[in-house]
Amino acid sequence: MALLDAEGADRLTMRRLAERLGTGSTTLYWHVKTKDDVLDLALDAIFAEVGIPPKSDEGWRADVTALINGWRAVLLRHSWSAALLSRPMLGPNVLARTEFLYATLLEAGVVEPRLTAAAYGLSNYVIGSGLMQATWPADAERDVRSAAREYLDANRERYPALAAHGPLVVEGDWDAGFALGLTWLLDGIEAGIAGAGGAARA
Repeated sequence: MALLDAEGADRLTMRRLAERLGTGSTTLYWHVKTKDDVLDLALDAIFAEVGIPPKSDEGWRADVTALINGWRAVLLRHSWSAALLSRPMLGPNVLARTEFLYATLLEAGVVEPRLTAAAYGLSNYVIGSGLMQATWPADAERDVRSAAREYLDANRERYPALAAHGPLVVEGDWDAGFALGLTWLLDGIEAGIAGAGGAARA
């Protein structure tokens, strides 16, 4: 994990890992078969840093929000990780947190096919947001935003909605933007619960 944090997943090799551990590559293969195995283990290890929230008195939304915010913090702390989360993840730490998310949504009244859609929507939102922020060129953010604004202004007839309501790139507070998007997702899930309840009563 320390090597990945310092250099990223692209530079990880079994040889470099062996050197960091002060051993030979051959020795590593007694424990893991491939580099992919190392990445799977590292991904599961960082999920141990995502706290599983205790059940709160504020309801399911507070519990889901705490989990998702903790997940996002870990993705940003380990910037290499978000790009790898398309891998099958069946480690115990990942599964424990996924179990918490599904169980919390189930207790709130979310049932299939909405259950998987809700869980995927929340997971994809935090992964996509984490990936964008982790890879965003922070030192050039103002230049990129300015260039996008100039382009949209020059092509206002072609992209009227974007020209009026852009920008195409994040401006200002990443945390506030993430929180607003998460609120919208949770509002939609809550509306779906209410709608399903009304349909069942009818």
